[in-house]
Amino acid sequence: MTPRARSRFLLAGIVAALALGAGLGAAAFAVLDDGTTTIVRQVTVEGSEPVASGALPISQVYDRASKAVVEISASSGSTFGGGQSRAQGSGFVFDEQGHIVTNQHVVAGASAISVSFWNGAELDARVVGTDPSTDLAVIQVDAPRSLLAPLALANSSSVKVGDAVLALGSPFGLEGTVTSGIVSALHREMTAPNNFVITDTIQTDAAINHGNSGGPLLDSRGRVIGVNAQIESESGGSDGVGFAIPSSTVGSIVRQLIATGEVQHAYLGVRMTPVPGGVAVREVLPGTPADAAGLRAATGTEVVDGQEVPTGGDVIVSFDGEAVTSATALQSAVDAHQPGDSASITILRNGSRRTLDVKLGIRP
Repeated sequence: MTPRARSRFLLAGIVAALALGAGLGAAAFAVLDDGTTTIVRQVTVEGSEPVASGALPISQVYDRASKAVVEISASSGSTFGGGQSRAQGSGFVFDEQGHIVTNQHVVAGASAISVSFWNGAELDARVVGTDPSTDLAVIQVDAPRSLLAPLALANSSSVKVGDAVLALGSPFGLEGTVTSGIVSALHREMTAPNNFVITDTIQTDAAINHGNSGGPLLDSRGRVIGVNAQIESESGGSDGVGFAIPSSTVGSIVRQLIATGEVQHAYLGVRMTPVPGGVAVREVLPGTPADAAGLRAATGTEVVDGQEVPTGGDVIVSFDGEAVTSATALQSAVDAHQPGDSASITILRNGSRRTLDVKLGIRP
């Protein structure tokens, strides 16, 4: 890694407990490489509240919200003849039925999950559903009503740069931790655990660390505007550059997971590079809807204004009537559809404009 290189880190702390007398477990942090295959579209949730005035003191927000924030421990593997790993993260109560929201990477592959509440109560949980494309998961506990104090979701599309925010969770297992900051930027991208891309994420300088994964990012009224998921850091610790999945996406995905246990995303199957007037098809993945529709990938490259751009393939200029000016715009248009939907793609090929028909598939 060069001195200027930066790495995105997932925030769940993973401890490997080695069997057969291997001694103490080793701490490891999961790193994701950047991907460019597809993008998740932010969806506005019907009934979600807009972010508005009425800021509360940090202590009052904490008093209200901390009882809804939990610490999650997820174990996988076996202690017999092999090894066992344990991921520690955070989450928050979503409803009075015991549903808890967290990150997919916190509970991925877990064979046992426990949830610790503010008063020390520890309960077993089961996975209701996970969506690696958005790094979101829902687990459920059988808890008394007194422990279930759901947090409200704000409409993250109303969030503005400079808004005050709080991050709650269990960094390094220190439960009940709160940090404060502001919204540093909007419309950032994160690489999901399955190497797809999550767009419209919220950047914050509120300190978040390993173990904050799945915990809420709150506005100044104590409502969830995002789910903390990653940091960007050379050291692996908090450098004040953290990222949260926006609540508008959270609400849509979580409700689907509770209803059906899964989420299906529309899929085209291209890798692309932005060029003037559209996006160049850099690669068509075999056996995908893009392949079946006859999209052609680049056959070479050339340097334009110091940038290497694909040549010899198709340039997508619109998707189902919507202009495509970036990779984000294309995938947002794709994500507005359901798997199985038919759509039209307008392309430039050898200087001529033509339209192809495509039947969208299910994202793998």
